[in-house]
Amino acid sequence: MYDSPPLKQILEAALLAANQALTTDQLLALFPEEAQPERGDIRLALADIREECGQRGIELVQVASGYRFQVKTTLTPWIKKLWAKRPPRYSRALLETLALIAYRQPITRAEIENIRGVSVSSYIIRTLLDYQWIRVLAHRDTPGKPALYGTTKMFLDYFGLKSLDDLPTLSELKLMENFGDAIFAEEEEEPLTETVVATGLYTELLDNVEVNGSLPIDEEEK
Repeated sequence: MYDSPPLKQILEAALLAANQALTTDQLLALFPEEAQPERGDIRLALADIREECGQRGIELVQVASGYRFQVKTTLTPWIKKLWAKRPPRYSRALLETLALIAYRQPITRAEIENIRGVSVSSYIIRTLLDYQWIRVLAHRDTPGKPALYGTTKMFLDYFGLKSLDDLPTLSELKLMENFGDAIFAEEEEEPLTETVVATGLYTELLDNVEVNGSLPIDEEEK
């Protein structure tokens, strides 16, 4: 067995110093081959660190690309005051498009437009591709060979998700009290449709990103 306290210190230091999530293999690579701990020791040490973070302002989470420290989302209202200006938010159209791809993948642009009831601009698709949040999974065997879009590992990492299974179900989101009013306060009596629910989800996730990740600048929808 690897000596537990020093191991935890090394793992904590590496996770704090890294600007990205680290996999178990990357953590093992920190040690010389002749002194490498067992994978089980790494997992136990990470579990201990996660438990010790219970009373702290940070937490150890596992996302698609590995493990990372992040600020607890409950502390967002205070921590985001460190920045002089509130990071710009994404347009509703972009969020709806991203949410529909996440929930309905693989999905074509035409199918997204059919659900939203309006056209999806090329700018939105290009932006999501540039951020590497979505990718072309395949092309549908129909006239025109339309692209089938799905989300990426970078999407999961950016929004603090380990897998798509971590996304709340639409039925769970519909149970959130005053959900529509909180997200679209300026729009009266808007029905709680799938797109409204999904948009609200990503609005909430972006509040977390403001603290735990850099938020790309939102431009006017083109």
